[in-house]
Amino acid sequence: MTKRLLIVDDEERIRELVQACLEDLGGWDTLTAASGTEGLEIAQTEPIDAILLDVSMPDLDGFAVYEKLQGNSATQEIPVILLTVKVQGSDRARFAQMGIAGIITKPFEPTSICNEVTNILGWDD
Repeated sequence: MTKRLLIVDDEERIRELVQACLEDLGGWDTLTAASGTEGLEIAQTEPIDAILLDVSMPDLDGFAVYEKLQGNSATQEIPVILLTVKVQGSDRARFAQMGIAGIITKPFEPTSICNEVTNILGWDD
């Protein structure tokens, strides 16, 4: 069955780029959300296999969204990959402790984002 991913990012260009890569190169279905609030609504009402979540967003940042996902039995099992510009060693350790599936740093290489998602989530066929 085709994997279904939710892309949550306040930047339309990033959402469109990630969506095109995941659909065209990965063959996956995608849904997009322009805000953390919208992302939470979609995650609670649609079957989702994974979420690519921007950290820096105006309404709810990625950490607040992640905490809300973890606090809801309907969404706490969905793996989350953070999309973020800045990642330091201490951040990686903190993300791992939080249960974040992985991190993809921006700017990312569009042609390799599917491989990164596959590797992080262990979706090798």
